[in-house]
Amino acid sequence: MKKRDFIKLVGMSSVGVAGSGLSTNAMAKETPQRPYRQQFNMCGYAAPKIDTVRIGYIGLGNRGAGALERIVFLENVQVKALCDIRPEKAEAAKKKFEGTSHSPVVYAGKADEWKKLCERDDIDLVYICTPWNLHAPMALYAMEHGKHVAMEIPAATTVEDCWKLVETSERTRKHCMMLENCCYDFFELLTLNMARQGFFGEVVHIEGAYIHDIYESFFDKTKRYDLWRLRENVRKGNLYPTHGLGPICQVLDINRGDRMDYLVSMSSNDFMLEARAKQVAKTDPTFQEFANKTFRGNMNTTTIRTQKGKTIMLQHDVTSPRPYSRIHLVSGTKATALKYPLPGRISTGHDWISETEMKALEEKYQPEIVKRIGELAKQVGGHGGMDFLMDWRLIDCLRNGLPLDQDVYDAASWSVIGPLSEKSVANRSNSIDIPDFTSGAWKTNTPVDISMKTGGNTKVTAKK
Repeated sequence: MKKRDFIKLVGMSSVGVAGSGLSTNAMAKETPQRPYRQQFNMCGYAAPKIDTVRIGYIGLGNRGAGALERIVFLENVQVKALCDIRPEKAEAAKKKFEGTSHSPVVYAGKADEWKKLCERDDIDLVYICTPWNLHAPMALYAMEHGKHVAMEIPAATTVEDCWKLVETSERTRKHCMMLENCCYDFFELLTLNMARQGFFGEVVHIEGAYIHDIYESFFDKTKRYDLWRLRENVRKGNLYPTHGLGPICQVLDINRGDRMDYLVSMSSNDFMLEARAKQVAKTDPTFQEFANKTFRGNMNTTTIRTQKGKTIMLQHDVTSPRPYSRIHLVSGTKATALKYPLPGRISTGHDWISETEMKALEEKYQPEIVKRIGELAKQVGGHGGMDFLMDWRLIDCLRNGLPLDQDVYDAASWSVIGPLSEKSVANRSNSIDIPDFTSGAWKTNTPVDISMKTGGNTKVTAKK
């Protein structure tokens, strides 16, 4: 090829790449990493012991109400305050504590009443169960006012807010835990313990999902305050990644020996929400604002590669009529686990092991937390007991000055998959870098301790 022809060809290729959205400058704008120097490492951080944990709850709808039902079974806690923008919700929540040792103050009726709760001097932990867009602002305000934070999922819906959570938690040295209850489900804890003991060999691939038909609830004004869940679904990506991602990140020791490097995300078209919104808007003015909006596609599939060359596949579909699944696949060089369809199964070769062999493995690898309070957790309930295991473990860690199982880096890196998947989908599924919120500390951070050699002394009452 003549030199002038080669130069012409290269020039044409550059124009084509730029026009397709793949130019270096365009991709640089999509890169969420920032120059950041860690102020203090919150991974493995043991805050001072709190003998009696004083709690304030913000958001008393579905998840908040359930949290109140569980907390009364724990000793060494005091519920000091309750907050919801709806006065009737706040008053109904207060009645749950009649006849108990708790006498919470109620904040309600105004959009910023929650700030008064965060400003109180007699609260150690702010427990947030509000719509997604409020999680980060409330958590930031609470930490700035000297409170540890536990918030429902996702921790944030933007890359910027994920960074703010990290920066604020490090600066204030206050815990910022995302309440990813699926990390405490029984099969997930079992496979985590098996992975720690080398049962799977080298884990090379892992899968998670949130496939849950909640289509009708998007249009139920009694279940979704201000139709917040429908409003969130105008975003196009994996909006709810952490149920499937959290447990498998713990198996891979993400942020504690490995980290997520980059992702690629692809969504189908929306075949249900837009049509339904237009239909409902014809007879109900409440939905008029959604009549001309486009929505997230039915199925989103996001793939992730880690620094150590492991791969992750995540799926999200909350509209299609499908059986519930979080997948939870752990694939290693020696064995494989798969939870869904239930019951969970193990394979060490071509076929699944027998039921008898499975029971033997469950007995051998049962985690210590399940041995101690697993049966009590099932009696108290909350998604079969995993919600109570989560609350018990959080309180026990705070009381004994132990590091939390989920820190702010987990909250940020698991949640950031949402907005980053949106960027990838919008950019023809090009790869997007995942920020290192640990600033390199992932290389030396130690894995989550599930041995429970210390702590475990928080008592559970038999009844309210």
